[in-house]
Amino acid sequence: MKKRKLRITSMISVLLLLIFLGVGAVLGIDFFVKKSTENNIITSGEAAAVSDADCILVLGCQVNPDGSPSDMLADRLRMGVELYNLGAAPKLLMSGDHGREEYNEVETMKRYAVDSGIVSSDVFMDHAGFSTYESIYRAKEIFEADKVIIVTQKYHLYRALYIAEKLGVEAYGVASDYHAYLGQSKREVREVLARNKDFIISEIKPKPTYLGEAIPVSGNGDIT
Repeated sequence: MKKRKLRITSMISVLLLLIFLGVGAVLGIDFFVKKSTENNIITSGEAAAVSDADCILVLGCQVNPDGSPSDMLADRLRMGVELYNLGAAPKLLMSGDHGREEYNEVETMKRYAVDSGIVSSDVFMDHAGFSTYESIYRAKEIFEADKVIIVTQKYHLYRALYIAEKLGVEAYGVASDYHAYLGQSKREVREVLARNKDFIISEIKPKPTYLGEAIPVSGNGDIT
């Protein structure tokens, strides 16, 4: 009986140790991703002083059923337009999910920019930006952008900048947090796991869902 209790106690101890090590690894990777990229998060004014950026990469987010941008996406677009008007880069690259005919993030994103007064030919659409990793991979390989200014909320910027670094893209990030967002606490928790996921993916470097012929961001955005 004593041996059985000892065996159970040992198993519980090993299990607790594994859990402790697992949690430590997850938190350690999260800390590393944030710490290694924090210096590349800059203000809009600093972004305007960045030289030779190929484009402003605005990462997609949820679109409402009526086709209007969600609060988070609207703020990303607002910042993207602001940076364009400040001269941070000559082109905007809107990257989001258009994997279904009835759901189109990038059309909403481009429409916002054009309605804000930006020339349509300066606004590119990446219809296959299904994830942060795929958006940045395709920005480099399809749109031939080697130096970008990424726009999204700050909590998301760390991961985006880390992916960019691993893929060989020189990137700076500008946070688009104009106000607080409903459900942000849950989002922050999920992001810890997402940073771990993309930490691994960025080492493996799989190809995105779709590639295709090059569409240089230096050209005419209307072809997208």
